Amino acid sequence: MSLLQEFKEFAMKGNVADMAIGIIIGAAFGKIVTSVVNDVIMPPLGLLIGGVDFSDKAIVLRAAIDKTPAVVLKYGAFINTIVDFTIVAFAIFLVIKGMNALRKKQETAPTAPTTSEKLLTEIRDLLKK
Repeated sequence: MSLLQEFKEFAMKGNVADMAIGIIIGAAFGKIVTSVVNDVIMPPLGLLIGGVDFSDKAIVLRAAIDKTPAVVLKYGAFINTIVDFTIVAFAIFLVIKGMNALRKKQETAPTAPTTSEKLLTEIRDLLKK
């Protein structure tokens, strides 16, 4: 089987389309979470801490000289990213937990035996007698 043919079979499977849709939705969800963190969560948190705006927090390692830009360690942006990640991870955890709960309910539901299973059970019972 050629490499091109293998790739064609892989690309035509439904999993690739599902993965692409998941990536697109994930990117959009990431933007929403970033907005929630930066615009909703961090301002009150900064206010509780004493009016601190985390996005502006940084340490200047080397000041700007002429046309050379300053070297800045932006720890406030890092704190925002950590909060962002925690919210996304928790949301994904809740989604997966919900999916697993639905899957458990489907697995525990007993299925009615098929006609062939009923016949085989009757034959087994007759042979035992």
